[in-house]
Amino acid sequence: MMIRFESDYTQGAVPEIMDALVKTNMEMTPGYGEDEYCLKAAEKIKLEAECENADVHFLVGGTQTNLTFISSVMRPYQAVICADTGHINVHECGSIEACGTKLLQLPSADGKIGAKEIEKIADGHFSDPIREHAVQPGLVYISFPTENGTLYSKKELEEIYRVCRKYGMLLYIDGARLGYGLASKGNDLELKDFPLLCDAFYIGGTKVGALFGEALVIVNDSCKRDFRYMLKQKGAMLAKGRLLGLQFDALFTDGLYHRISRHAALLAQKIRKAFEDKGIELLYDSPTNQQFPVLTKEQCDFLAGEFAFSPWCKVGSKFAVRFCTSWATDEKDVERLVEAIGNM
Repeated sequence: MMIRFESDYTQGAVPEIMDALVKTNMEMTPGYGEDEYCLKAAEKIKLEAECENADVHFLVGGTQTNLTFISSVMRPYQAVICADTGHINVHECGSIEACGTKLLQLPSADGKIGAKEIEKIADGHFSDPIREHAVQPGLVYISFPTENGTLYSKKELEEIYRVCRKYGMLLYIDGARLGYGLASKGNDLELKDFPLLCDAFYIGGTKVGALFGEALVIVNDSCKRDFRYMLKQKGAMLAKGRLLGLQFDALFTDGLYHRISRHAALLAQKIRKAFEDKGIELLYDSPTNQQFPVLTKEQCDFLAGEFAFSPWCKVGSKFAVRFCTSWATDEKDVERLVEAIGNM
């Protein structure tokens, strides 16, 4: 049987979630996220994030979350600043632009964008005497971790948010793999820091232990009004909303979310070390659950005989590929991969 490392959503959900779903299966609850499980999960998230005044909404997937939030806060003449590698730019089928919002892409070697680059765009626009002829930058989109497994430091986020406030732009953080970023070696951020460093962010569940689901945390009061109208209009208001609440209630009980995230991050570093010990270059310096070795065709073919992994990009005559660990990765599978890497 093929051992799969191509993504972090190939398996179902942590047993605690499956148990909760089965146990409550025949309960009758209100719909559309107004049930006790959604309310309880939201309170747990607000407590851990230390943001009692935040609004928490549960949505099914990351693309849906990004689309619903960004389209709710943008004016028709505004644009989103993002990395050219950002998920909304390369992996969401133009969903933001389909809503009439232009993406202003910044080139990025590692998936990150910086405060100076963002300020250059913002200052260039707002200091232009005929600026009304161009789209107005209204929101900055970043991911934590990025698409390339890299992390922002607390200082970097503080600098980016300072620029956003200076120019009246919102900062929105895509946290599809937030748990893995928080659990990574070298990370200096905690969940409680995010409400202080952005206007809204989401906590990924689909890739971090849930069957499906993301928890959107809206901090800025100006972004909260009538958001449930947008949920409904964008098809993001799940009738059986309690299925989302149950999952996040389980994930945020007894530190489960962070525990399973640490498991993935630790195993990914074992894979990284195996490639490094073999003298194989890594495309990005990723401390997270995603690793990007640069392999020859022969090395790719050798590993593909037993392991599934994702193609990423061409690097000269070689190929960068992605190996992902997850909350469900079996340590024995990692040991087998490490052994195979050593035998290449």
